[in-house]
Amino acid sequence: MLMRSFLNNSLSALVLGAALMAATPSLADRANTISVNGEASISRAPDMATISVGVTTTGKTAAEALTQNSAEMQKVIDRLKASGVGDAQMQTSGLSVNPNWSNSNYSSTSEVEGFTAMNSLRVGIRDLDKLGELLDAVVADGANTLNGVNFGLIDPRPVLDEARKEAIVDARAKAELMAAAAGVKLGDLVSISEVGGYGGGPSPAFRMDAASVPVQRGEVDYQATVSMTWEIAD
Repeated sequence: MLMRSFLNNSLSALVLGAALMAATPSLADRANTISVNGEASISRAPDMATISVGVTTTGKTAAEALTQNSAEMQKVIDRLKASGVGDAQMQTSGLSVNPNWSNSNYSSTSEVEGFTAMNSLRVGIRDLDKLGELLDAVVADGANTLNGVNFGLIDPRPVLDEARKEAIVDARAKAELMAAAAGVKLGDLVSISEVGGYGGGPSPAFRMDAASVPVQRGEVDYQATVSMTWEIAD
């Protein structure tokens, strides 16, 4: 019985090994290929900005800190709405109430000396001509935290598509150059995939004591990268 089981297992292993060898192509069966990455970057003037403003308040109790914070943040929201910013362009991005301890060691003798409430608001601004004035206004109305400005395009898809096309052209030019240098020609396209895309831009400088915050829009860059593989023609 033991010998029969051993023979059966050995036979099964041989059959499985033969099947795997048949399904796995040899190196000679694989086509020679050329693989390259193509890149492109397109710059455009932004038509929108996203700002992050916040209100930080303190109070003897959590309720006091939060109540004061809510009142100040409401002033900021009202000013934004009065300036033409719609509800869909504003989103609360952070809200917290934390105790203030008497020391930073959090030992058993630490005591709570009050509370700090923080509320952050992410805002999309489409009228960039009023951006500096709006920043100055919300700070005057109670916002005491400003976490930067990001510029972008309301609809980046056309620019990204243009960058993708240019990236493909760049990839083919590289492949043809490599093929010519190697004394071969490109064959059929085997694969093409997008490696990644990105849009970003410069951050402006602020001067809070100015009559109106100076903002430099600059340009935003949108990049595309593609990976392409061709067979080498016989």
